[in-house]
Amino acid sequence: MTLIGGWVAQRTGDRRHLVLGFAAGLMLGVVAFDLLPEAVRAAPDEVHGVPQALLMFAAGFLTIHIIERAVAIHRGHEGEYAAHSHGHDRHDHGRQGIGLTAAGALVGHSLMDGFAIGAAFQAGTTVGTVVAIAVVAHDFADGFNTYTITRMYGNDRRRALTLLAADALAPITGAAITLLFTIPEQVLGLYLGFFAGFLLYLATSDILPEAHSPHPSRTTLLCTLLGVGFMWLVIGFAD
Repeated sequence: MTLIGGWVAQRTGDRRHLVLGFAAGLMLGVVAFDLLPEAVRAAPDEVHGVPQALLMFAAGFLTIHIIERAVAIHRGHEGEYAAHSHGHDRHDHGRQGIGLTAAGALVGHSLMDGFAIGAAFQAGTTVGTVVAIAVVAHDFADGFNTYTITRMYGNDRRRALTLLAADALAPITGAAITLLFTIPEQVLGLYLGFFAGFLLYLATSDILPEAHSPHPSRTTLLCTLLGVGFMWLVIGFAD
């Protein structure tokens, strides 16, 4: 299913703005309906009145913001770098690094999905089967986003396909690892909170503006809403 999601992302052609809008909706849905609720359940302990998972959520958002500023990825710096070829090269490498980091985080998320499958089967075959079906549906969005994000930030097709393959293998690997040991729930919650902030920043600060800059249309907005609605349905059925 992950590979199918990546294949669909490759076949978009001149409808890239619609793909980006849909991808942003998927990411927003994952953050709001899946990652944050699960993170708060796993790491509910509070620090100065705020759950630890939400503190990690803010940390994830701010971390990717600081990284982007450090490599001057925002458009306000593009003219300055274009005037200096060496600086422009650094800008390109910085963009590619952001894409690889984001795709790598999605692979990590898929690994966590595999852990979820393994843990669910430890609780019972029926529970495991339900969780596995939900992860299969969810991984379409992961594959779609992994390929789209990697390519959006200037990486070549070979890198995108490599990360897509890693994302496809990650749930199987995660499920197999649960035969050896399990991640403490508290640590898992902190990771999910951090990753949620990471994804939210990419969706709202980079992907949505990129989707609307060439074609600011109602169709792009509709694709974003469809992405959010799709994730709501998938996660609702999983629960």
